[in-house]
Parts: sequence; C-alpha cells; structure tokens
Amino acid sequence: MTSVLDPALPAPRRWIASERASDVEITQAIAEPLFAPAGRMWWIALLVSLAFALWFMGSIGWLFYQGIGIWGINSTTVWGVAIANYVWWIGIGNAGTLISAMLSLTRQQWRSSINRFAEAMTLFAVAIAGIMPIIHLGRPIYAYWLAPYPNTMALWPQWRSALVWDFWAIISYLLFSILFWYVSLIPDLATMRDRARNRAGQLLYGVFALGWRGSARHWSRLQTLHTTMAALGVPLVCSVHSIVGLDFAASLMPGWQESIFPPYFVVGAMYSGFAMVIVLALAIRWGFELQAIVTENHFEVIGRILLMASIVMGYSYATEWFMGWYGGEHSDRSLVGFEFSGSYAPLFWALLICNVALPQALWFPRVRRSLPALFVIAIAINIGMWLERILIIWNTLSHDYMPSLWRVFHFTFWDWSFLIAPLGFFAFLFLLFVRLVPAVSMFDMRQLAHREGAA
Repeated sequence: MTSVLDPALPAPRRWIASERASDVEITQAIAEPLFAPAGRMWWIALLVSLAFALWFMGSIGWLFYQGIGIWGINSTTVWGVAIANYVWWIGIGNAGTLISAMLSLTRQQWRSSINRFAEAMTLFAVAIAGIMPIIHLGRPIYAYWLAPYPNTMALWPQWRSALVWDFWAIISYLLFSILFWYVSLIPDLATMRDRARNRAGQLLYGVFALGWRGSARHWSRLQTLHTTMAALGVPLVCSVHSIVGLDFAASLMPGWQESIFPPYFVVGAMYSGFAMVIVLALAIRWGFELQAIVTENHFEVIGRILLMASIVMGYSYATEWFMGWYGGEHSDRSLVGFEFSGSYAPLFWALLICNVALPQALWFPRVRRSLPALFVIAIAINIGMWLERILIIWNTLSHDYMPSLWRVFHFTFWDWSFLIAPLGFFAFLFLLFVRLVPAVSMFDMRQLAHREGAA
C-alpha cells in the first residue's frame, strides 16, 4: 500500500519522518536511550551544570549571610537582577503550557514532538522564578508575608499589592504545571514500566504509572482530563504574566503606568519561551538522535511564531514611546530620551537589535530552516528579553521624577552570579529529566503517525 507520506503525493505536512513510521520504531527511538548507558557528553554536561548549580546555592547562602548589600542596588534602584530574573524565568515558563494547552485545544499536531520537554522546561523555569522574589527580600523568614493568608496583623498581606497577586499566581501556575505534565506522562511511564530491564525500574515506573493498563476506559478519562486542564491552562498562562506586568503598571512611576503592560508581558513571555524551546529542541534532537521525530518543519513553524512575536514586540515598544510623547508629561518624555541616550543606552540598542531587528531574518524560509541560524537568533532573543526585563527596572528607577535621586546601577560579582548560575541549575535539572523520563511523548507521536498515515 502506498503511504500518504510518499513525496510524490500531495501529503500533509510531515511532522514525523517516514523512517519512524511504526509504533514499535517510535517507541524504541524514544525509550531506548533511557535504558542505554549515558554517554560521555552527558556526563561532562552534568558535571559542568552541577558546578553552576552549586555556585547558585552558594550564592544564595552568602546572600542570606551578608545581606542584599552584596548586590549593586542602591537607595534609588532598589530592584535589580533578582526581580529581572524573576520576570524572565516566568516568561520562559509560559511557553510549555502554551504549547501543550493552547495548541492542544486548537489541534495543532506539530506540538506532539515538543510538548513533553517544553512542559518540563516550564516546571524548572517557574521553580527558579519562585526563588527570586524570596532572595530579593533579603529576609526570607518574612517571605510568608506575601502569602494571601487572613490578615491578622492589620498590615500584611496588603491585598492591593501586586506582589500578593504574584504569590498566588506562581503557586497556582506551578501546581497546575506539575499536574498537567504528570497527567500526560502516565501512559509513557507505563510503557517504561513494561520495557524496564530490572526490578527497580519496573517498581519505580510502575508506582508513578498508577496502574495504567491502556484500556479504552483509561484513555477516555485521560483525554477528558487533559482537555479540561488545557482549557483551564490557557487563561491561567495569560493571567500569570498579566499579573507580573501589573507589578509595574500598578505603580505611579514614569514609564510603568502603562495599560499595555499585561498583554505586552504575555507576548514577551511567549517570545522568550519559544526561543528557549528552540534551544532545547536542538539539544534533544542532537543528543538523542531524534531527527526523524523533531523535524525541520517544527523549527520552521516556531520560527514563524518568533517572527510574529518580534513584530508585536516592536509595535509595543513604539507604543510606549508614542504614549510617552503624546501624554505630554515631562517625566515620561525625559524617560524616553534617557532610554535612547542615557547611561544604559548601549544595552537598550542591543535590546532592539536582539528582539526586533535580528528576528526579521525569519521572513526568509531558508533562515527558518537553517538550524544554526535559528540557534543564534533564539539565543539573541533570550538575551534581548533579559535586557528588556532589567532595563524596565533600571531606566525608570534610575531616572524617575526627582533628579536629585537619579542613580545608576553597577553590577557586582554577586549580580553576575545570580544571572549566570541559575542557567546552570536549569541545565542540571533538565539533564536529569532527559535521563529519567521520555523527553518526547510516545503516545502522542504514535497517534500523530497514524493520523499522517505513516503507520
């Protein structure tokens, strides 16, 4: 019988290559690397990332011992790297749920190859983001003040504060992400249970598979639960980063009281998140030799999403500048001028190049299908989005209403530590993840193969 994936036929877009056509081949391609001994490159990467993870933990310990004075913050620029990291990591964490929830509801088949590790990315990124506000406090023993518990002290929690909303948003999003990721993982855990070659693996995977047998009743309940959670996840994703945007928009500082901030932050979160998905997809594709499952078509469609987001981001920046001028407030106009020509101007121009100018190369199909070019653009976008987060803080706090209070932020070694070391901690967690559970959903890929006629 002729396959509908025959190049001579007008086949649908190939989200899985024909050499991974059967259920057995798909399962073996995804599951076998977990049972094989880890390669030298994985061990080297794990040890390097472990060093960064220890650096991160040591930096946190030193911060709690010495206090927040080790950072470059001052009496005016009271927010620094920790808050910028919080916003940036939350943004990265948004893409996983968007891929699994929104694309699932809209029946986008290309999500099947990347949803599993994108959801894992969400878990690790949100966990790191949740650490940042606590270490920013300097006194972690009072972190519970941010929790929305009954007001017994007549002062905290301050329900009108966006920081209390943040606490609720992070906890809700993290718990939802864990459940959403775990529910879709159950069938694959059962497959790993059945293929495990030792008793320990059978018991471990069997416990977390929750007695899954693959019956019609099990599949029906799984699909119902997964679809329901996907419907809940989309508004949750939008609300989380909207609340992060309200941290700034609810203030009275120049450049922050913008009604565009909530949707602007949501699009920015999707932008940085999808850029990180490209980096992780390239690493998994190369490390586990999944070229037939994570195809060039996946990178092309993500490239189109990044192009769309770059246009929206450019429009958002222009809207900020226009409203600063059109509003007529001297402080707002002065702030816009400070962004382009002030102390942080080189970083601001780098932001525009990374977030707006460079991604315009994605208009060309050859660039969208060039993996090295996509890797460079994805890294540049993540750098640009971090610069955006930090400059939202620095530009306003360094140039507010009172010229006598203008101060410039200066990096210290510990600022660099809290910027770089969490990246290694994230890589450490992700490396453990890809060796313990399937990085790609086996049952989604088998279903996709049948839909495209590959089986």
